[in-house]
Amino acid sequence: MLSYKHEIFLEVARQLSFTKASHTLCVSQSAVSKHVKALEEEYKIGLFERLGNTVKLTPAGLVLYQKLLLAKQLQHELHQEFTQLSADYSPRFRMMIGASTTISLYVLPPVLSAYLNKHSNIQLTLKNRNSENILKALLDHEIDLGIIEGLNKVSTVTYTPFLTDDVIAVCSAKNPRNTQALTVQSLYEIPLAVREIGSGTLAVLENALAHHQMKLADLPVKVRLGGTEALKNFVRVDTCLAFLPRQAVVKELESGELLEVPIQGLAMRRQFHFIQRKGTENNLPYKDFVQFMKRHYSKME
Repeated sequence: MLSYKHEIFLEVARQLSFTKASHTLCVSQSAVSKHVKALEEEYKIGLFERLGNTVKLTPAGLVLYQKLLLAKQLQHELHQEFTQLSADYSPRFRMMIGASTTISLYVLPPVLSAYLNKHSNIQLTLKNRNSENILKALLDHEIDLGIIEGLNKVSTVTYTPFLTDDVIAVCSAKNPRNTQALTVQSLYEIPLAVREIGSGTLAVLENALAHHQMKLADLPVKVRLGGTEALKNFVRVDTCLAFLPRQAVVKELESGELLEVPIQGLAMRRQFHFIQRKGTENNLPYKDFVQFMKRHYSKME
């Protein structure tokens, strides 16, 4: 079993930051430094090189990091085999999950409480980033399970379908264009508000435009905003047309604050996938989490 000191070292090594590691682990930065120092004294070798406000792994630190990743995988396998042998075996476990904005804000929260009530031994940390950065976090071993939109195929990653959602065009109810019927060609004349580069929502829009031999760069994009909520708040008070996940604007559409703007011929449906590093698909409790979420949303479809 990995010691607490080793768990702390792993987090600092993942983030290359004592400050970020302390935030993730919910412990003080001084406590993080104390445990790392204790490891260095135990091994009688430096594990991190301090460079002002940043750190990097020493050669010894890199060796330890790589070995601990292997040890963590073995620990996952041990937990799984013990769980199969005894229903009473229930060790404390810290899950690190990353999800794109739509999933983090609108899909997971309604069912996380039910999942955690059923698995009281699990402490879950959810990181909210765009799809591109969630994939990077997985490959960097910062998280062990991600949920992203789109399919940027990486050979070392397993993709498991989760659910589908539509990206729709919306505008403020106060927008004078809200009663106009639009065609794809209309987009050359309407100011647009879109998500930042790396966003799965943006990728769906670009793919849909490509089917009409159109490029986003040729359209009058007024603003790019990082995050669904920022984009939603902007279009509430502006005359732009925005492209947002339907899951993100359900309440605003019901209240009439935002209006869906149909665009003839522009279909924007995306698939969300669970992503895991190959070879870790059967690790508990991540396997149970995936199955729990899929069961819940299959009942709603």
